[in-house]
Amino acid sequence: MSVFKINTEGNIFRWAVFTIGLMIMSCGAALMIRAELGSAPWDVLHIGLMQQFGLTVGSWTVIMGFLLLVAASILTRTLPQAGAYANMLLVGVFVDIFLWMISTPQVMGGQLAMLAGGILIMGFGIGVYISPRCGAGPRDSVMLALADKTGASVARVRAYMEILVLACGWLLGGPVFLGTILFSLTIGHVTGYSLNICSIWMNRIKERGINVENIN
Repeated sequence: MSVFKINTEGNIFRWAVFTIGLMIMSCGAALMIRAELGSAPWDVLHIGLMQQFGLTVGSWTVIMGFLLLVAASILTRTLPQAGAYANMLLVGVFVDIFLWMISTPQVMGGQLAMLAGGILIMGFGIGVYISPRCGAGPRDSVMLALADKTGASVARVRAYMEILVLACGWLLGGPVFLGTILFSLTIGHVTGYSLNICSIWMNRIKERGINVENIN
């Protein structure tokens, strides 16, 4: 087996995992939205924009992602990685597809279950799509650029971004409720646990590929 073939197969595998991760994350976001108990800060903004100006949640996800990539490019004076563009486009498409497929439960118990499931699935999906290291998404690209320019910690910059986005979404009429609070309190823990597991798994797959290359 040639080194070129191994590298090609490895890249295909990485991008497949990346895409699956985006799909899982988008499913979690759609579940949270359909639960109608409050959404994640960025989705609060996207829903608020939809209510005020039309289009779909996924369309606003793409539009805002594009604007964020432009901002990141201006701040860093470099073009984002390919994964950032894929993130921008695919998440918007996947969110709209899942919103079309999923309906809101008629009872509160079902809504709560959907909300909890949405947070867990979204956090797991984030861990899956980050683990192949195909590039930061639009939000993370801006976050890293601002942290580099200002000297502030990544955590602080991310917190300020989330608060600003949430405030704008709320002013536009986006759904801020119990789910928004639960998401903010738990998503970091869920994502951290998921990313740790997925990174270990990806490293093992990579090591197996290196072993095959050495044998041949």
